Amino acid sequence: MRIALTGALGACAVALAALLTVAPGAAVAQVAGGDTRPYDDKLLRLSEILGAVHYLRELCGANDGQKWREQMKELMDNEGSTALRRAKLTRSFNNGYRSYSRTYSACSASAQTAISRFLTEGAEIAETLAKTAP
Repeated sequence: MRIALTGALGACAVALAALLTVAPGAAVAQVAGGDTRPYDDKLLRLSEILGAVHYLRELCGANDGQKWREQMKELMDNEGSTALRRAKLTRSFNNGYRSYSRTYSACSASAQTAISRFLTEGAEIAETLAKTAP
């Protein structure tokens, strides 16, 4: 079963691309005393969404290939300034992927709804980060 979400998919991809273009400098800005950023919660949520979308879109026959994994790699290249940050981002992506692989074994209306909601939420997070990143 295929899902046609070109509008939401395109918006999420554009917003994420904007974030990755604007935020590379944010990876360099360290918060005193640690390897955390004020936007880490949103960044980790975005990573989790990318993992879930990667699994669900493939399950529903979207033929995206490695698009979402590549988006995650680009995010890590920009934000994974240390091994610990990279591990946190990877863990979030994998948690999103695994969580939905345990929940859905076939594409369903519920899976399609989840994809739509994740694409919307991911685009919103990416837009917010692109606007507020240092």
